[in-house]
Amino acid sequence: MKHSKKLVTLSVLTTMSGAAIYFLNKTLDTAAVRKNLLASAEKEIFSWQFGDIFYTKKGTGTPMLLLHDLHCASSGREWQYIEDTLAQDHTVYTLDLLGCGRSDKPAITYTNFLYVQLIVTFIKQVIGCPTDVIASGLSGSFVVTACNTAPKCFGRIMMINPTDLAKLNKIPDKRSRFLKRMIELPLVGTLLYHTLTGRSNIELLFTESYYHNPFHRSPEDVDAFYESAHLQNSAGKYLFASLAGNYVNLNIGHALKHIDNSIFLIGGEEEPGIAETFALYTALNTSIETQILPKTKHMPQMEAPQALLDQIQIFFAPVQ
Repeated sequence: MKHSKKLVTLSVLTTMSGAAIYFLNKTLDTAAVRKNLLASAEKEIFSWQFGDIFYTKKGTGTPMLLLHDLHCASSGREWQYIEDTLAQDHTVYTLDLLGCGRSDKPAITYTNFLYVQLIVTFIKQVIGCPTDVIASGLSGSFVVTACNTAPKCFGRIMMINPTDLAKLNKIPDKRSRFLKRMIELPLVGTLLYHTLTGRSNIELLFTESYYHNPFHRSPEDVDAFYESAHLQNSAGKYLFASLAGNYVNLNIGHALKHIDNSIFLIGGEEEPGIAETFALYTALNTSIETQILPKTKHMPQMEAPQALLDQIQIFFAPVQ
């Protein structure tokens, strides 16, 4: 009898705890998206096999594809300070990658090859070949692999603060696989995701990782990244889990050696290890050009847009 009462009590407490976590998660999701900063009147949808992809198309001229860094809080908003200027000379396509922003966020394992397939398919079916590409952070690795897979789809390539090759070599291990499974849990995992992607942590991302000068950050930009991480009931946790589990990494050394496109690397002066990263890339492909932007860190497209635009206009100038 006592044993039965204990089981009933435990069952009731477990149910109540689960309900409390569920309603807490829903409350946090609602609060995160209430400003609706990522709403866009200019939008198009590319229906892909793994989900709908949100993108915008602006301007006229030679095609240019903008790919934001891969983070659960990222979106095409990363390019808002430069895309209109670029659209004066180019037809600019700005994507929200699968698992990010306003695109679908399916409960799958996200890999490098998934994004390679998305980029190649999008260029072939929506833009047309060849297309110039500017990619930020980890997304540069997708472009390198995609270019090696389908070289006719790509023109000139610019990578902003590309990921260190040693980091790209990291593969899932016992610890990272466990972390991935934890984040993917229905209630506790979502609560953990909310904790790790709370507004204070997004703000910390800007002040410690994204900007050289933390006072340059805009509260609205922080809110927009926070909103992006929590759209669709925080389904971005599946991308977050794959990133934490190292499932999106891939050794791109072979591809980097063999692609024959013009490649230009832009680095923030304060980006950790950027000189060593550039050295590794140029050692594998000696035709790669590089440029360091002073007083910037990981997001020069947001912190110093005009300085970046100056470099873009030089590199993507019409060929005489």
